[in-house]
Amino acid sequence: MTGIKFAVREGALQGRLPVRELARACVGACAQAAAELGARRAGLAEVPAVRVDDGAVAAAFLSERHLLIDGRAPVNFAPLSRFWRTADGWVRTHANYPHHRARLLDALGVPDDVPTVEAALAERSALEVEDAVYAAGGLAVALRSPEEWAAHPQAAEVAQRPLVEQGRLDTARARVLAPVGTSPLLPAAGLRVLDLTRVLAGPVATRTLALLGADVLRLDAPRLPELPDQHADTGFGKRSATLDLTTDRQTFEELLAAADVVVTGYRPGALDRFGLSPEALAERRPGLVVAQLSAWGGYGPWRERRGFDSLVQVATGIAVLEGSMERPGALPAQALDHGTGYLLAAAVLRALAEQSEEGGSRFVRLALARTALWLTDGMDGTAPGDVGSGPYDGPEPWLSETDSALGRLRYALSPVSFEGGPVNWARPPVPWGTDAAHWD
Repeated sequence: MTGIKFAVREGALQGRLPVRELARACVGACAQAAAELGARRAGLAEVPAVRVDDGAVAAAFLSERHLLIDGRAPVNFAPLSRFWRTADGWVRTHANYPHHRARLLDALGVPDDVPTVEAALAERSALEVEDAVYAAGGLAVALRSPEEWAAHPQAAEVAQRPLVEQGRLDTARARVLAPVGTSPLLPAAGLRVLDLTRVLAGPVATRTLALLGADVLRLDAPRLPELPDQHADTGFGKRSATLDLTTDRQTFEELLAAADVVVTGYRPGALDRFGLSPEALAERRPGLVVAQLSAWGGYGPWRERRGFDSLVQVATGIAVLEGSMERPGALPAQALDHGTGYLLAAAVLRALAEQSEEGGSRFVRLALARTALWLTDGMDGTAPGDVGSGPYDGPEPWLSETDSALGRLRYALSPVSFEGGPVNWARPPVPWGTDAAHWD
């Protein structure tokens, strides 16, 4: 990341692993891609200077913890989303959503009661729990050491893939990107993004594209409401609508026909039955950029498994590296989610630039497990040359407040910063599903 100025702040995102360096690199990549696309669209002779401040990065990577709604702090993990001792080790479950909680309880055959769940898990092996809960459609992952994960078939598949997979889908003609102004410089102005993502990396990516000027419309199935606090944290700059793809396909096709980007964050294959594979989307909308995000990757024996940042940390050995096999730990932030989100936004911006030059519908793919491999086995822990460095004394300089339909919000500002670029979102989040499913 030559040419980027860094403000290195000791104490930000401290962990045993180089999580601060990963966070810094992901944000820097996104800001650089934004500055380059902005310079091109505005006809600037030079690319605007990019600055990455560890303080802003740390605040943003903990945005869900800094959020306040009318002074109330959200609860980020439900009672059944945690580590549990098993007969031979540890397992971590994720049960924030009601349907995931119900499937976990069904797999264990117990009521919704923490002591009862704890007792049931203590009688089983971690791998037995993992298999049973996933078979029931729930989420549970056994704690593995880095060596155990490296020997797993899914880890072998992940290691064969680049951090960012990208390519062309067809030979569609290039689309001309209209010129943009410079007050502020919005690289994604005028671009339309269909946001089919949930929890947390995908929404972070589309939240960033909204900051940069894109018209982002998030679509959710009406039967699967998003967690309200989570939606508030990642909904800045976006509109939110519900749409049932099984009964209102015409509306979706009308949205697709005018979209520039489609971002999906469901497990691989889940949307293909609706005709939403990258190839099918590009066939109906030539020149489209399709961005896909998953937990484990669209390959290998775990390709169809659901997953979250916390579970990927447990499977890949991060929880052991940040703690031990006897007492697992966690990264100081959900850095796999946030970091992958900024990398995804960067990949979309670069794909848009390439498409406008060379044509062809484009795809980009990222996986939390591949970002985890970068953190554990590929990230340089040394600090770059710093500018205006100092200690990290807390997030306050990078927090802001605004009124919204959800109430008075305190929130973290975006860490994506370049000269002349936006410093805040054009609109606060709206309640889930309250907008019409059409473009502005």
